[in-house]
Amino acid sequence: MAVQSTPKTLKEKLGGRNIFLIGMMGSGKSQTGPVLAKMINYAFVDTDDVIEKASKQSISSIFEKDGEKVFRDVEKKVLKEISQHHSLVIATGGGLVTLPENWGILHQGIVIWLDLDLRRSIKRLESDHKRRPLLLGDNLAENFSQIYESRKPIYLESDLRIEVEDQSPYEVATMVAEHLQSILIDQEPQAERHTTEL
Repeated sequence: MAVQSTPKTLKEKLGGRNIFLIGMMGSGKSQTGPVLAKMINYAFVDTDDVIEKASKQSISSIFEKDGEKVFRDVEKKVLKEISQHHSLVIATGGGLVTLPENWGILHQGIVIWLDLDLRRSIKRLESDHKRRPLLLGDNLAENFSQIYESRKPIYLESDLRIEVEDQSPYEVATMVAEHLQSILIDQEPQAERHTTEL
């Protein structure tokens, strides 16, 4: 007689592992993250929000006053502190992946790259009133493209790449959840996947 194991929920399969959303500024990490977290019964954290609340100043102010290196050091410490907790969907800053030491933490969880195509990214940022320190200057499109190309090989280190177009945050979160299922099935031990003969 074959006994089929009870299907595990996505949260059970994750086993508390954190989900890190990476990607360029404007890719929708902060909008998709809370929706995904709700879907899988996780909590949501945005590293930029944590930094701003802790420092009591905006990201752009930190860049302007202290420079990018200081900001990256603060970002690294915040990531380390957040990662002490489990069952989180974590939206990260676009440049967090540029520090190799951060990957030691990221790879403890599941890393998902939200890859919004270049044209839509630029259009979205042009209508965004949020100050982006690395995009200051006359040619936003050129600056963005250069940053994207320099980071793309790093983003490719992710466990999962989600190509985003015009989908809503809910639709993107649904895509992530569906692809997570397949990743986690691949990671399951063979013994758990097969029926047990009695």
